[in-house]
Formats: sequence, C-alpha cells, structure tokens
Amino acid sequence: MSDTYFTIGMAGHIDHGKTTLTKALSRVDTDRLKEEKERSISIELGYAPLQIEEGVNISIIDVPGHERFIRQMIAGVAGIDLVVLVIAADEGVMPQTKEHLEILEFLGIEHCIVAISKVDRVDEEMLEFVTEDIKDGLAGTIFHDAPFVYVDGISRRGIDNLNQTIISELKLVGSRDAYGSFRLPVDQVFTVKGQGTIVRGTTYEGIVQQGSQLRLLPKDHKVRARQIQVHHEEQHIARAGQRTAINLGGVDKDDVRRGDVLVASDHFLVTKTIDVSLRFVEELRTSVKQRMPVKIHVGTSEVMGRIVFFDRNELKQADGEILCQIQLDEEIVVRRGDRFILRRPTPVETIGGGWVIQPEGGKYRFGKATIDMLQNKKQSTPEDLIEDVLSQHTLLDVKQLIQYTSLDEHVVNRAVAEGLEAGYLIEVNRQTYGLTKTFNKIKDEIISRLENYHQEYPMRLGISKAEIVQMLSGLYSKMMIEYSLNQLVQKGNLDKEEQFVSLAGFHPYLPRQWKQRMLEVINTLDKDGVTVKKWEEYITGTLLSKHDADELALYLVQTKQAFRIMNDRLIHRSAVDAALAKLKQQTDETFDIKEAKDILDVSRKYLIPFLEMLDQLKITTRIEDERKWMSNSENLEGGEHNEL
Repeated sequence: MSDTYFTIGMAGHIDHGKTTLTKALSRVDTDRLKEEKERSISIELGYAPLQIEEGVNISIIDVPGHERFIRQMIAGVAGIDLVVLVIAADEGVMPQTKEHLEILEFLGIEHCIVAISKVDRVDEEMLEFVTEDIKDGLAGTIFHDAPFVYVDGISRRGIDNLNQTIISELKLVGSRDAYGSFRLPVDQVFTVKGQGTIVRGTTYEGIVQQGSQLRLLPKDHKVRARQIQVHHEEQHIARAGQRTAINLGGVDKDDVRRGDVLVASDHFLVTKTIDVSLRFVEELRTSVKQRMPVKIHVGTSEVMGRIVFFDRNELKQADGEILCQIQLDEEIVVRRGDRFILRRPTPVETIGGGWVIQPEGGKYRFGKATIDMLQNKKQSTPEDLIEDVLSQHTLLDVKQLIQYTSLDEHVVNRAVAEGLEAGYLIEVNRQTYGLTKTFNKIKDEIISRLENYHQEYPMRLGISKAEIVQMLSGLYSKMMIEYSLNQLVQKGNLDKEEQFVSLAGFHPYLPRQWKQRMLEVINTLDKDGVTVKKWEEYITGTLLSKHDADELALYLVQTKQAFRIMNDRLIHRSAVDAALAKLKQQTDETFDIKEAKDILDVSRKYLIPFLEMLDQLKITTRIEDERKWMSNSENLEGGEHNEL
C-alpha cells in the first residue's frame, strides 16, 4: 500500500477508554476542551494522525460516547472507512454500544475491529465471559465476523497487535475517490487571530489545492482556499480520506456552520426533498406516523423534516426496507448513495437510517405506482439513471447529467462513453447528449408532419425550418430538434432548399383538379411580359378560391417561375429573362431610367417597379439617378423577396 489515505473512528459507550486508546496509538490527547478534561469525557469530536506503515496515512476520529452527544458521534463516523468499536472489559456491551452499532450499520460502515479495552482490570475468566457477550451482541449484524483485539491504553498492552490489525483491515478497504469533485462536509468552524475563518472536516472525495476557488453550500458563498493543513501540518494539497483544515478567504465565521459543504464544482445540488431507502431499528418505542417530524443526520448536517410514506400511514415495527421521502425544513447538500441517520426529536431516539436514492425528490401520489418508480430508481445502474433523466429533459450537458443523476463525474463520463459506443446515446453538441430513441421519435414526428403537410399544401416547397422547430419546441429542446433536422438532411431522409424542408424527392406540384385552370393563369401571366396586371385580375373567372389563388402565387415564387414585382403583382420569369437580355445588350456598365424606358418600351408605371425588383434581386444597384450592373447580374436565384 502506498500513498493511501484513510479515516478510522473510535466508537463506543462513554468511559470505555476510546480517548485513552487513541492517545496510546497516536500520542495525541484528543480531549482539547477544559470541560472535557475536568469531566474526563469527550464532548466534541477529537482528531489525531496515525502513521503505522510507510505510505499509509490515517486520521483517527475519537467520537463522544455519551448519549447526549450522539449528534457529534454521527457527524464523526459519517465519513470513516473503518471503525474501532471500543468495549470495556469490565463492563461489556452497554446501551450506547448498541446504539452506536445501529448507527454504524445504517451508515453502511462495513469494516470493524472490536477493541476490548481495560483488559488489565479483569481476569481471564471475566475476559472470556465479556468476549462471548460481545459476540452474542454482534451476531446478526454486519460486524459478526469482525476481528477482536485485547488492549489496555494505559499499559499499552496489545497496542502493537491493534496497529497490525488496523493495517490488515485497511487492506480490505477501497481507497477514497480522489478523482471525483472535491467535497468536504464541515464539522468545525473557528477563527484564528490574523488568519480569519477556518473550517475542518474529512475530505469525502476529490482533492483541494492551496489557492483553489471553492463554493460553500448551501448558501453558495464563493471562497478561496488560502491555506491548507492536515493534522496541523501545512500542505499544498489535501486528498480524499484526509482530515483537512482550510483557511477560507471570502467568508466570515458567522456565515459558516457545521453541516455546510465545501465543494470545488457546480455539480452538487442543494435540496429540501430527498427520496430515500430507509430501514428502522428492530424495536421502536412508539410507532412512526405519516408526516411525523424527524431529525436527519447526513454528512455533518443535522436538519429537521417530515417523513412521507407512499404505501402506509403508520409503521409500528421494523418492516424491512421502506421507500419513502424526507421533506426537510432547511436545505442540505447530498448525492445519490449518501448514508443518513434518522432520529425522533421527542422522545429522543435513533429510529432508523438508510441511503439517498434521489437527492431532488418530486411530488408523488400515494400508492403502488410511486413505490414501483422509487424501486426502479433504487435499482438503476448509472446507464439507467442517465437514460431516465434524458427521457425527462431531452438534452443535457455533462454538468447537468452529474447534477440530475447525482453520480460522480468520472462515473458519468464512463457511462456516456459506453452509451455512445453502444449507440443509445448521441452527442448533439460538444459534451451535450441526448437519447437515440429521442432522435428517432423526433424523426418520426417530422416525417409524419411533412407527409401531412405535403398532402395539404402540394404547391409549397415544404415547411420552413423555423416553423418545424416551433411546432416541436413544446416537446423537445430546440437544439435537439435542429440536430435532428440536420441529421435527417445529411442522411438523405429530407431535402432542404433555402429555409424550406421537405421529404426527400418531393417537388411542389399543381393539384390535379385545378391543374388546367392554373396552367391557363400561368400562360396568361407569361404573355403579359413586363406589363402585368394585379394578381386577382388573373384569377377572376377561373373559379379558383382565394386560398388556391394565394397558394398558386406562392408556388410560382418558391419554384422561381415568377417574381413578386409589387405586393399585388407577379411577373413571369421568362418576361424577366427577356427584359434583362434586352437591357444587357443595349446598355453599358450603367444606365438610367430613360434608356431603360426606350429599350423596353413600357411606361414608368411598370418600369419603376421592375427596376426596383432588379435592385432587390441584387442584379443592379442604384447610384443616384443611374443603375449599375452587379457582378451577379446573370443570377436570378437569390433575393429575400422570394422567401414568403
């Protein structure tokens, strides 16, 4: 083992020798307060470094054993990798020993060493009796096969054996995530003269460097790590698993409290409603009722809230796993998988614990459907969670995926990479992702709408891209719709001309029942050349409705068979071509209105609109009283007036 960092907790009943044992291991007296020394009991959490083996860096947390200080105990053990359960040889298993055991189990602490302390006070017969009593007490718990060591903190008997046992157990513990986003729940806040605000806590995950810009949640204060210490030694960096003190710039002591969380990214959510998997203690003194006030301990925070059941209104005794919700009075910071303890405020007792399924719970109906939904979320893999949130939100970037799934950054990145390779995820934009099935839904929706549109409006090029985006924006994100349109064009499912989108191979056509009459209108328009009448005059007597007449005009303009010369007039393309040919042949680089009038032999009534249309088409440009031919004067494809 090398360059590894762990935190171990000393837990157990009051006056069973935890602090003395910590001092024997580390040479550090963790009772700092005057009251602690006067009363010989631990009131606040105590901390000490332990160096047993090269490269193995251990922080010891000595937690109070008195029932009045159970909140400190919970805050202390919440971030540990291994617990040393200290039980005095002359007393054996006591009430707080049992409660500490329940709390450790609820918090998911998997690795335990049982240290039978004060062995110098008893004979072998008593020691054997106490050992059997402890084994009976651990039977049926997660610690039933925990190793036993026999120690005495004063005489140092068994300390070497305890050291070796700690090393052996830590080899079974997975190292903390130093690659995730930095997170440190604060359990102590104080000031040092000339230094400012200092916070302490166990680094849960990630690393922090001196000078790092950090955020203090839930109030979201922007702070800077001015100085970092690990067990009173200044460091430039602190890692997951280390006991860390950070001198913060940018915040006053009065704005920080135990339970706040120091983070280095904006991936973490602040919440007041959490969906949870909960288990209760075997023997409840009184039943737990719907919306009963409870106190939740998670990380180092302690917050009041109410328990919300979805499959019952009362619980009288332990009933396995309960999927429910905690609605909190204050905001907290949690991630999926975080463990918590639930206590009843009155009568004061630990009633259960569990883990967070979803940090940002919603409003759900009472009944089986909600339980099934929570069960699915509970059992979900990272891939399942990503698919679930993308089904709800269509399109999310990596930061949002981390927030909504409450997964570690590297877990999300790995799952996304696998999803892209497997083909169920698509990268819509840089590090912004959606589901392939969402793309397929949008594809089917677009194709269906275009099929109906082409039937209803056969003379139109198609639907404008902006109109399609608007049609579907209530169902999907704009970026996802645009991505889908672009993909469908690239893959040949759709054609795109200017801003219009159509099914591949579709071309506007005259409806069969009106085709002959419409062709007659087009021919008449062609014959009139430049001297066109109002469009409604061409329609008179044809039996075409106003709608059909408007559609025909749009068809001619969109297919570039005609151009709009005024709001109420069209000119056939052949007339424009013929007039342009005459003008080009009989004018130089520039020409004026008189020259054009003589060449085309039309009145100013028709000439002026025609010349203004050429300006709009960017075939000519007007310079005072003359017009100059543009470099693209042969081009009749452009012009904003063609876009209706």
